[in-house]
Amino acid sequence: MVRQLPAAQAGRRGSSRAGRRRGGREGQGGVSGAEKGRAGPGRAGRGGRLREDSPAHQVLSPPPWTAADWAAAGRGCMGLPRGPLFWLLLLLAAACSGILFALFSAGRPYPEPRSRARNSTAPQAFSGPKAANPGTRKSRPCRHPLYLAIQRHPHFRSLFEFSIPVLLSGDLFTQELWDSLSQHKAPYGWQGLSRQAIASTLSLLNGSESAQLFVSREQPPDCIRCAVVGNGGILNGSHQGQNIDAHDYVFRLNGAVTKGFEDDVGTKTSFYGFTVNTMKNSLISYWKLGFTSVPQGQDLRYIFIPSDIRDYVMLRSAILGVPVPEGPDKGDWPQTYFGPEASASKFKLLHPDFISYLTERFLKSKLINTKFGDLYMPSTGALMLLTALHTCDQVSAYGFITSNYWKFSDHYFERIKKPLIFYANHDLSLEAALWRDLHGAGILWLYQR
Repeated sequence: MVRQLPAAQAGRRGSSRAGRRRGGREGQGGVSGAEKGRAGPGRAGRGGRLREDSPAHQVLSPPPWTAADWAAAGRGCMGLPRGPLFWLLLLLAAACSGILFALFSAGRPYPEPRSRARNSTAPQAFSGPKAANPGTRKSRPCRHPLYLAIQRHPHFRSLFEFSIPVLLSGDLFTQELWDSLSQHKAPYGWQGLSRQAIASTLSLLNGSESAQLFVSREQPPDCIRCAVVGNGGILNGSHQGQNIDAHDYVFRLNGAVTKGFEDDVGTKTSFYGFTVNTMKNSLISYWKLGFTSVPQGQDLRYIFIPSDIRDYVMLRSAILGVPVPEGPDKGDWPQTYFGPEASASKFKLLHPDFISYLTERFLKSKLINTKFGDLYMPSTGALMLLTALHTCDQVSAYGFITSNYWKFSDHYFERIKKPLIFYANHDLSLEAALWRDLHGAGILWLYQR
């Protein structure tokens, strides 16, 4: 069963969007004095001169001021009358200016603290990302930051809670956390799981990179734009590859075939999300369709979804570079999946509290109260998309279920059209409704056709 999070747990430190603002990126987004708009010295009261032989509507550029002009201007300013009426009018003007300034300041939305140049206009649905020059991306502010769209939407403002930790790392493992999560089954907790297996895995995730989703040696962009690429058939023939790769980070999942479909889905992969079960099933089911290996790369990071003890055991073995010692994956070499460069810095682990919060707030399906309740959990794609919505500044979703899903094959890499199958362990109809509503609220941009 999905549980409500205790108030004490909601305040834990983690790699949530709020935590990222409090962390290393805080202070980088503030507008410096040099960047603020400055008005140069004006020449009020001095208009352009018209030649006598020119038409009345023709305005010429102002001529240069002479010493006599400046002297005259000085005499005009210094020679103003200073009677009681003058001072009364001056006082009234100053008071009105102060009132107007106060009203203007009160009417402006409170800007997000991390942002450099937030758009304070009313939220709008994204028109869709356009391919851009990566060299100029870091200097561009968010046109439609999802944080402001959430704040302006009463329903979603009540659902989003950015203090929930997104990732689980070693420094969060305490007796209190063990006691709490031991009451709930995976993926929402650790009930029935080996404490030794959990503790030994988390002890290896003790670096700062394990607690943060975005870790870069370079200065991070002012606006983190993320694309989450599902595997829906809607992408076949979409020609969205260039737009996908133009994002700062690209999330992929499960059977993420790119070879042969570069024009539709791009080639860039920053994060690959999975459970060990979905990863291995994808390799078996889609091998003949092109998914012959898990994405690998020096800058690529893997996001484990802890749906079972095998995820913790595989993660531990991957970090240590040893075969899996027990369970259904016994004898597997993790390097086969993640490459020889695998180390703790390459792996992230979703927090069970975060999965519980997402299920309770966003995807609380009626399936939970049926005989399939113990099997139900949000899909891998849903968890990756909601992770991006809690860590990125702007999110685009590609290959996710839409209202006209029946027009397309189940997956974009299938050679023969196959209908989408609705399994009992996921509620794809509920997910489709959520993506539609988030798109309508301007919180994410959903690719549709």
